[in-house]
Amino acid sequence: MSDQNIQDILEENARRKQEADAIFDPISGLGSTGRRFHFKVRGLDEMWLPEPMRSEPDVRDLLDLGSLDDLLQRRLGRHITQRDRENGALSFRRLRMLHDFPYWAASCAYIKNKSGGDDMLFRLNRPQRRLVEKFEEMRTARHPIRLILLKARQWGGSTCSQLYMAWLQLVHRQGLNSLIIAHQGVGSDEIKDMFDRMMDRYPEELLYPPGEKPQRSEKRVEWVGKSRSMIRVNARNCKIKVGTAERPDSCRGGDYSLVHCSEVGIWKKTLGKTPEQILRSACSGVLLQPLTMIVYESTANGTGNFFHREYEAARRGESQFSSLFISWFEIAQYSLPLTDDERMSLATKLFEGRTQEAARSDREQPGAYLWWLWEKGATLEAIAWYISERSKYSEHGLMASEYPSDDVEAFVHSGARVFDRYKVENLRANCITPAYVGEIDVHGAADVASRHIPDHRRAEMLSEVEFHPLINGGWQIWSLPDGLHMSERYVAVVDVGGRSLKSDWSVIVIFDRAPMMHGEGPEVVAQWRGHTDFDILAWRAAMAAKFYDDALLVIESNTLETRDPDRDTDGDQSNFLLNRLRDVYPNLYARSRSEEEVRRGAPTRFGFHTNVATKPMIIATLVKVIREGLYTERDECTLDEFLAYERRQNGSYGAIAGSHDDLLMTRAIGLHICFHELDTPRRIDPHPKPGNTYRHNPSGYVMW
Repeated sequence: MSDQNIQDILEENARRKQEADAIFDPISGLGSTGRRFHFKVRGLDEMWLPEPMRSEPDVRDLLDLGSLDDLLQRRLGRHITQRDRENGALSFRRLRMLHDFPYWAASCAYIKNKSGGDDMLFRLNRPQRRLVEKFEEMRTARHPIRLILLKARQWGGSTCSQLYMAWLQLVHRQGLNSLIIAHQGVGSDEIKDMFDRMMDRYPEELLYPPGEKPQRSEKRVEWVGKSRSMIRVNARNCKIKVGTAERPDSCRGGDYSLVHCSEVGIWKKTLGKTPEQILRSACSGVLLQPLTMIVYESTANGTGNFFHREYEAARRGESQFSSLFISWFEIAQYSLPLTDDERMSLATKLFEGRTQEAARSDREQPGAYLWWLWEKGATLEAIAWYISERSKYSEHGLMASEYPSDDVEAFVHSGARVFDRYKVENLRANCITPAYVGEIDVHGAADVASRHIPDHRRAEMLSEVEFHPLINGGWQIWSLPDGLHMSERYVAVVDVGGRSLKSDWSVIVIFDRAPMMHGEGPEVVAQWRGHTDFDILAWRAAMAAKFYDDALLVIESNTLETRDPDRDTDGDQSNFLLNRLRDVYPNLYARSRSEEEVRRGAPTRFGFHTNVATKPMIIATLVKVIREGLYTERDECTLDEFLAYERRQNGSYGAIAGSHDDLLMTRAIGLHICFHELDTPRRIDPHPKPGNTYRHNPSGYVMW
């Protein structure tokens, strides 16, 4: 053990604590959210203002003149009075509130003090500042605000979201109506109480334009209807409606611009209504324009449900929504004070146990997990709290559901994870944006895959295949063929899905085995994923295999050999389809035949068949390859599938509910073939002597 390593941990911990405890003063703006600039002008307090304020004419003039009096003198053209200064300061305050949510909240928004005593002004904690920065990133870019928030408990994410909506209503634009949907009635009552408290003490002059006062008969706020589920703020011509998922009729959308849905993950189906239907009804009327907002917020509640699916889509960038995860160790209350000796002892324990993958009891996490928490950014004080809290739970899943460390373990599932999460994360370093996007197709013949062309003509056309860059192309290419002549270099693997958007994906992936010549692992160099008919998929795969130097084409065939009425596939036709493909593209993978099958003339069976015998075999290969880092992955979505793959209680393998395994299966099949059924690639003469022929490989495939 190195004393220097322990000292490095202690120094890094001190830096993290200093960062977590850094000054946050929402009134001066020091340490507040977003990019800020120093503002120091005579007649106004020293401040650190949001960068967008720099372009405001008043701010530009104040910075140029350096004095509030000078600006007022220029604009009023007379001697400046104290009243003028007060009005000027109030005008500047209004301007700042338009740009600076933390300042507005800490100046105007009173909330309940959870520690008891009088109500308190709302000062953002550290996770709330992250949330506000996410909102502001979208608002200041003039984008609609759309966010799915996955969170640990007890840091005020709901309160922050609701007050941010109130800021848009009370400060930014009149007539913005909001809808807040709680999980149940208790949450609804708390939301109503929060708005009552805030509006009761909100500065009245800020509800009206400068110089305008309320009419004598006008109420600041009033309840609308007998159900007391809607509040109207008369001066701002806006409404705040509160409903619950338990009463879907209370959640119907209307003229709403702002919608916040709380604890979506635990919404239950009601008579005739699913969470999806409730949200569709609530949000369908929200326009896709600036100063509109939809937030789905929840702790996780298992996998396969609406919240899990929507969060995963947002995280992958496939949704209109952005995603945000808040871990437990970002929340200040989840840490324990440590003495210097305790801190040293824990640092030593972390470093010494960093490779231990087994825990001593079911109420502890292994040393590798605690080290992973450290690498994720947790302080020693936070890890000490986690160790203590973990002893209350007999399973890691129970702890993770309450205090998730990342957005993978937040969605707890019942099965045992197949792949070591730490080893999967090690593959992420090589995942990069594709160098090219486009189509692999025949020269001068667009969309050949879907056209009716005789098989003999298709075989001739393969010599004309090339890559066409297209912005909306289906192929992601990390590396193009380099022209070097090698034997058994490329392997193309196809996982067959269905034709409809609701069926499984079809995937084609290309492996480059050239690095195996130097003792390294194969590399993913290209991938296609989509929905299509099998004959079109097969032709697309053949073109790609031809493009990649006559790659061995491996098609997973059990989908084709099994007729399943519940799946949208071309079942029970593998022999016909694959034999036709063999006539077009000869370098097709075929399962090896036993001596008995050869003796009785059993036909060659093309394709890799995944069954109860072969699936454990290829998954075992994939486990080893991931564990030892024996290949280079380029696609992050594949890693997501690795992390969502489980061994179920009946012993079978599969993706957790709501997830896919199509990318994973191409890796499992392809890597098994790369390591166990092919020789090491070798350079070959591009102009072989007459008489050289392809050979039968006894390891399990045939080349013609």
